[in-house]
Amino acid sequence: MASPSKAGAALAALREDLVGDVLAPEDPGYDEARTVFNSMIDRRPAAIAQCVNEDDVVRAIRFARDLDLPIAVRGGGHSVAGMALNDGGLVVDLRHMRTVTVDPVARAVRVAGGATMSDLDRTCAPHALATTGGRASTTGVGGFVLGGGSGWLDRWCGLAVDNLLGVELVTADGERVHASADEHPDLFWALHGGGGNFGVATALTLKLHPLPEFSIALLLYLPEFGPEVVRTYREVIAHGPDEASGGVLYVTGPPEEFVPPHLVGTLLCGALLTYAGSEADMRKVAEPLLALPHEAEVVGAMPYADVQCMLDDPPGMRNYWSAEYLTELPDAYVDLYCARAESMPVPTGTIHVLFPLGGAIARGPHEYPVPYRDAPWAVHPFAMWEDPADDARSIQWVRDVRAEAQPWSTGDVYLNFIGDEGADRVVAGVGADNTRRLSEVKRRYDPENVFRFNHNITPA
Repeated sequence: MASPSKAGAALAALREDLVGDVLAPEDPGYDEARTVFNSMIDRRPAAIAQCVNEDDVVRAIRFARDLDLPIAVRGGGHSVAGMALNDGGLVVDLRHMRTVTVDPVARAVRVAGGATMSDLDRTCAPHALATTGGRASTTGVGGFVLGGGSGWLDRWCGLAVDNLLGVELVTADGERVHASADEHPDLFWALHGGGGNFGVATALTLKLHPLPEFSIALLLYLPEFGPEVVRTYREVIAHGPDEASGGVLYVTGPPEEFVPPHLVGTLLCGALLTYAGSEADMRKVAEPLLALPHEAEVVGAMPYADVQCMLDDPPGMRNYWSAEYLTELPDAYVDLYCARAESMPVPTGTIHVLFPLGGAIARGPHEYPVPYRDAPWAVHPFAMWEDPADDARSIQWVRDVRAEAQPWSTGDVYLNFIGDEGADRVVAGVGADNTRRLSEVKRRYDPENVFRFNHNITPA
């Protein structure tokens, strides 16, 4: 590490050189700038570079390399493990780089590295265009896409990486690289699921799809009807078109107008059917779910960008998530899944969810490092709570969900759905053969593993 005098001089020079702000621990705004949505994360970087353009990113990386400081990269800051932060290093904070530019003729969108899903969705909406985005509007587009990218539209238009056309990247040497099918194709391949291992993505270009209408059916049932609800939803998806997606979820009854007051704060089973099309077409698909006795409903056309906000996780909560991808969804597992909801921490923001895959996900390109694309279902225990006294039981509940799913697990996982679960789970997230190839790419673009605050691929 550099001497204090050299570090101080370098920090002063960085403040001078950057268009954006540089925050150190003694500066006003530092604590706010190091806060992420998961309140279990409390890290103190030596400096936070709030970059406003690609030149700022280059300068920040070279500053950190000169001082041998570890580098974390913050886009949306939505990693449950807090990978956007480090202790004693530099954070390259992209949140001021949020420009989204739509080319409606080419049906493509350029998204700056710090843009959130809401920035993307609301800029595309006036053009009646969309692409696969995360299920929370506060998620950063960059980390979401480079990690694979699963959302309400993926059965219809593929995983986010299936829609990736190009990435503008700053490497560990502070060099600018454009990766696409024609330029640096090895790097472009690695960015289809390899995450932030290879550099700082300052912009991404994504393919867009016409989405003139979007509609949903959100139905809440008493928990004792859970097994019937899951089985019905399973059949709806099995026989429905690719436009149909959503999930089955156990939740604490939210204090919303459509929820009867006596059910607020109690365990409920929900079915969410999202539909990339009209309300009339959606209602035909949702008919078996609507026929089941339910306590509350929201059914109708709704702008896609608004649906994207429905499951937003509020900041300041404690979070621990994981996932298992399933070979099938047999009745035996449905019963286990529903029974496990009985020990779910309630009332909290915790969600116990089954997501369908299939459709365009399974038909997508199999050469990319996203090995979970053939799984038909995924279980995603998403624990979210407020009181530190609930830490142990919330984390144990997530682990119990995973353990019970093991007999049906494919062994693969979507890395954006999990925290730091060790090197074996990183391999499960990209595939064993792909790990070797990713390590070779890592050796070429980041041989010293500068970018390691992520689901890390070590250089070969």
